[in-house]
Amino acid sequence: MSTLKETLIDVLKSFLPLSMLITILQFTVVFLPMEVFIDFILGAILASVGIYLFLLGVEVGLSPVGEMVGSSLSKTGKLSLILTFGFLLGFVVTVAEPGVQVLSNQVEFVSGGEVPGVMLLLFVSLGVGIFVALALLRMIVNVSLLKLLGGGYLAIFLLALMTPKSFVPIALDAGGATTGAMAVPFILALGVGVTSVLSKKANSGESFGLIALASVGPVIAVLLLGVIYG
Repeated sequence: MSTLKETLIDVLKSFLPLSMLITILQFTVVFLPMEVFIDFILGAILASVGIYLFLLGVEVGLSPVGEMVGSSLSKTGKLSLILTFGFLLGFVVTVAEPGVQVLSNQVEFVSGGEVPGVMLLLFVSLGVGIFVALALLRMIVNVSLLKLLGGGYLAIFLLALMTPKSFVPIALDAGGATTGAMAVPFILALGVGVTSVLSKKANSGESFGLIALASVGPVIAVLLLGVIYG
């Protein structure tokens, strides 16, 4: 019951300020057509209900399952199995990420079909999957997060010099799109599950940094896609 109440409060905190601001602007400055304003109110209500149910599902099912999967994989003691399923889980959860779907569709629309949305979705998902596996490997072998991030951003800067300029903003947006409501809870929970088993080599704080690395992967992947298209 507390989860239901807390999730509802979080959703209201997110939507009420925006809805109130739009309502104030409607009757003071903007004066949108009334049918458009009514559509906004209905959309806000539907979005609030949808996000409430989604966050509730994340809290009840997605995060616990991610943590249990991470701990179960670590208990096998097989590095190849951990990295393989880390890659697959990162790939699949990115394909399901709504923000990435929207970005892919918008890029295909703006480019007039020259950059297929499916291709962009594939590269972004591959980037996340590879870097989730890399992040899990980092926790297992205890490699510095700063070194990996430094190497990743150095690769981004170098690739940005070789790729068409139009791909640079798309790549940076791809990094942000992957840090959505679907990917973040599951990837973080996966990391917590792994570190809970590898307590001798890592602590629970080591589970953080996965999202930082996971957001570097799609940027590099899209820049590589730009090099191919260029």
